[in-house]
Amino acid sequence: MARAPRRDEEVRRAEEILAPESDDPGGPASEQPAGVLIDPTADAVRAPAVGLPQSPASGIAVLGGSEPATSQTVHPPLDLRTPFGRNLQERAIGGVLFLASVVSVLTTFGIVAVLIVEAAGFFEEVSPVTFLTGTQWAPLFQPQHFGVLPLLVGSLLVTVIAALVALPIGLASAIYLSEYASRGVRRIVKPALEILAGVPTVVYGYFALTFVTPLLQGIWPGMSVFNALSASLVMGIMIIPVVASLSEDALSAVPRSIREGAYALGATKLEVSLRTVVPSALSGIVASFILAISRAIGETMIVTIAAGSTPNLTVNPLESVQTMTAYMVQVSMGEVVFGSVEYRTIFAVGLTLFAITLFMNIMSILILRRFREVYE
Repeated sequence: MARAPRRDEEVRRAEEILAPESDDPGGPASEQPAGVLIDPTADAVRAPAVGLPQSPASGIAVLGGSEPATSQTVHPPLDLRTPFGRNLQERAIGGVLFLASVVSVLTTFGIVAVLIVEAAGFFEEVSPVTFLTGTQWAPLFQPQHFGVLPLLVGSLLVTVIAALVALPIGLASAIYLSEYASRGVRRIVKPALEILAGVPTVVYGYFALTFVTPLLQGIWPGMSVFNALSASLVMGIMIIPVVASLSEDALSAVPRSIREGAYALGATKLEVSLRTVVPSALSGIVASFILAISRAIGETMIVTIAAGSTPNLTVNPLESVQTMTAYMVQVSMGEVVFGSVEYRTIFAVGLTLFAITLFMNIMSILILRRFREVYE
């Protein structure tokens, strides 16, 4: 009986010692749950055997009858600001860009493959020599003739006249914008010039047929309604922005120090422009010329509407001609039997046009490598 008061006294002293401590996980002694005993010599709270559940890991009584949740590994979200996240993002962007380039290359190979396969079927029935050297083109009529020279000459005639219009005007416009125009004028004139590139080609075609042709007929009364000259002039107007814009960019890329050196030698502005700046930007100017000519030789709607559909082997621009692209439009209207030799003439002519444009692009690359100037 003497041990009970002594035990109570020890418990009371332990409560007084532990009560002021704010770090006590159980709170002050006055806030301890009923039935929980504090042992001053122990490191943890001991609960009497009253049937409370205990954690199997620590043996500490869990009030309320629920066990603590089992610890799980939580993976934080990927932070793109970290080196690993940035590398992953760059790899993803590189993969997307690679897929875009692969699609472009595969599309090109697909077009070439279709042209070659279909044209091979045509050349099984028509000799390539007859196709390239024949002077009559009439695959849709009897007797049939498969000489592509009338279409080839018609395309070259229209392209040459368009180049004679566009190249000098485009280069002169580029020299003015680069060397003579003020910054404010350049800001207005260059976008206005490039608007021509956004006009639909079918609009150009009807402009040539309904406006340019009547004007030319006033000069040459015997001119045909459908003729190569009106189509060529309007096509030249259409490709002026290509020459002007690309040539102006090439001229503007010439360093200012080259101009200042020419001025220091006593050259005039015209001499600096024609004898210093233009030769320095020759590679870019030639590239713009070739790109504009390629654009002209592949034009479809202007020549289809204004030049006519008569495959004449002539170099007279006042007569009606038919270009390769105009013929392809004519046959594609659905009036020929699919898979016939008449149908496959589309791919033979298309392969010829592709070979011409490919040759011009190769020449452009060679010229750029030969005359390219690198400034630092």
